[in-house]
Amino acid sequence: MRITIITAVHAPSARFLPDAYASLCEQELPGRWEWRWVIQEDGRTDEVRPYIPDDPRVTFRQGRPGGPGVARTIALAHATGPYVKVLDADDLLTPDALARDLAALEADPALGWATSRALDRLPDGSTIASPGDPEEGPLAPGALLAHWKAHAFPLVVPGTLFVRRELLLALGGWMALPASEDTGLLLALDAVSRGWFTAEPGLLYRKWEGQVTGQAAHVDPAERAARVAVTEARARALASLDWSR
Repeated sequence: MRITIITAVHAPSARFLPDAYASLCEQELPGRWEWRWVIQEDGRTDEVRPYIPDDPRVTFRQGRPGGPGVARTIALAHATGPYVKVLDADDLLTPDALARDLAALEADPALGWATSRALDRLPDGSTIASPGDPEEGPLAPGALLAHWKAHAFPLVVPGTLFVRRELLLALGGWMALPASEDTGLLLALDAVSRGWFTAEPGLLYRKWEGQVTGQAAHVDPAERAARVAVTEARARALASLDWSR
């Protein structure tokens, strides 16, 4: 049985891939489970391939640039097994993060996805926690949208997502947005299924000068307003459908 790890990467973040790979190699899974890593470059350059691990469990693909959401969604063509785990190129999994996600969803078939606590990893290697995480346990449909509307940021970190592959495919993958495409997917999942939150940190979120979320375009008011509007509209439309049919 297989868990597919999906990573979108562009040239500036490629140098962090060896660290991400090391965190994957430290994961321990139950005996019949294994992981495969699909790395999709958002573009076609010569700058990413040198950082790709020489490991038969790793698949590397390139494509025309379209942003991280497009890269992740097209990487789904190479995903196999019942589960998909997101791992950004510049982040690291904590020990046993995969096993905890897997255990939560294997224990309850009614859960569609899982997330976990994330720690910010600063350039000096130290980590800090952000306040406001929910209690460990199930997340009812609509809980994430309500928090997002009230506070303008997600209740959980989208970069920690572990999801049933068939559900991910049914929702069309990541949203076709220039940013916050992972939040859009998370709110769509929240609209149609129950999730799970693990209080044990599952991700080290690297803070560095070149990361996309630190660029001025990411907070452009007009673009952000459009992203928020379509993300909310999609989530509400999904929630209004009769999924029992």
